Amino acid sequence: MTDPEMRDGFELSETRHTLPMALLRLRELVMAEFRPILSGHGVTEQQWRVMRVLFEVEEVTASDLADRALILAPSLSRILKTLEARGFIDLGRSPGDGRRARIRLSDTGRAFIRSVSPESAAVYAKIGERIGADRLEKLLTLLDQANTALDENRTK
Repeated sequence: MTDPEMRDGFELSETRHTLPMALLRLRELVMAEFRPILSGHGVTEQQWRVMRVLFEVEEVTASDLADRALILAPSLSRILKTLEARGFIDLGRSPGDGRRARIRLSDTGRAFIRSVSPESAAVYAKIGERIGADRLEKLLTLLDQANTALDENRTK
């Protein structure tokens, strides 16, 4: 990390050496590799994230899905309507509380994920080759540890 400079009476690091900007830049570079695949299959990044989360769980509430997919609730509502209209998800109501939606990936949604996954895996492998498989694994581990540490401090 470079030394911060004094600007207007206080210290500022160059934006390229700040954690938020570095993470955003990396996200954009990575997603630029995946966007053509998603676009070619007619889904948005957010729709794909929702379906990927649903692929990993049997059933989930809307609030838990929003948290896991990192999507704001108002956006999730719109995404769920679109995914339901395409037959990718099934929406139901919680038996104990009819106001709570229970969401699951439909068989059509599972088939869709399976059909797109080989292309996604190929891009992931290409990224791993460019970064280095070991470095990519270390990066993912460090990011997971940072997420855990920051999330633990946020809830205290």
